[in-house]
Amino acid sequence: MKSLKENFQKAHIVIIGSGIIGKFNALELSELGFQITIIDPAQLQNSSNAALGLLMGNMYQKRRGRSWDLRKQSIELWPQWIAFLQKFNNELIIEKPLIQLTTNEEKFKKLEKFIYANNDVNLKILESDSIFIKNINKAFQTKNLKGLISFKDGRINAISLLKTLDKYITYKKINYLKEEIIKIRKTKNYWISTTRNNENIKSDVVVLCNSLKAVDLIDNISHNIKLKPVLGQAIEVEVNDAKVDLLSLPKQFNIDGKNIITKSKNKLIIGSTDEYSTKPGKNTFEKLTSFLDKKPRWLLQGKITKKWYGIRSQPDGEASPIMKNMEEGLFICTGFFKNGILLAPACSRWVANEIKNFLH
Repeated sequence: MKSLKENFQKAHIVIIGSGIIGKFNALELSELGFQITIIDPAQLQNSSNAALGLLMGNMYQKRRGRSWDLRKQSIELWPQWIAFLQKFNNELIIEKPLIQLTTNEEKFKKLEKFIYANNDVNLKILESDSIFIKNINKAFQTKNLKGLISFKDGRINAISLLKTLDKYITYKKINYLKEEIIKIRKTKNYWISTTRNNENIKSDVVVLCNSLKAVDLIDNISHNIKLKPVLGQAIEVEVNDAKVDLLSLPKQFNIDGKNIITKSKNKLIIGSTDEYSTKPGKNTFEKLTSFLDKKPRWLLQGKITKKWYGIRSQPDGEASPIMKNMEEGLFICTGFFKNGILLAPACSRWVANEIKNFLH
């Protein structure tokens, strides 16, 4: 990630939204020499703070089209990002491998067919006699689990990643405004972003990375972008059973859409993003443990020590994510649904290239 100053030092870019995508764009564009202002009224309430950080790239089954192209590019870029960000946090890593499991025989057959068709040495079938599955079956009292293991996919700690990006932003003295933008408009040569306090911020370019609120700032008659809210939830469970050692489990795995992360001998996280809602219901535990026909006693008697959620945005009527050059100097990069962290490198590269082309 070289610092290509070129002729961009004087160009000012406003990024609306300070989640993973907004911060990645700020880093990429700052390294190119642009002046950056990030604007977000409530940084700690954005959906990135609820992300679990699973990077499902190589195990993505549809290996063609735009979605795969973005994944493939991000897979290639992530090691460069990690190497760069380790200057600000040398403990930031991608934990590997990642395991995807199912109790559904039809889904397993599709996984099996996918692996044989692609002949990827980094992907392997996990049958029921695998040591990983044996340990999961023992702990969760499950059966009929099968799936795959990806040695190149894994997990990055989302909170640690956000804090590391914040260190970079502070180091680069990137301007951050804790304001809400209620209107953007184009003048002859500039964009004007107006805050709720009626302050006008002038810039050459505006990049919308503010999830559902992005549609409030654009002309939907001419652009017709629709986003729907998707609830992502997670719980941290503390186990009080000396016979149970959660460290016998893989560090990160997925069972029928539920993500499980082992934190310590007696703590684990269970999370999912699959509810079309904006508020979590009262039965969060039941929803997040629905992959189990029978819940083990240690889980039922476990203490929920933390519970959190975030609202993601999913495009309605078009593919995720939305990455568009809306008009001269206005770009949108949002609607990532479940894949904001995974796709951030490729999407920030796309934004940077679009802006360079616009300003040349």
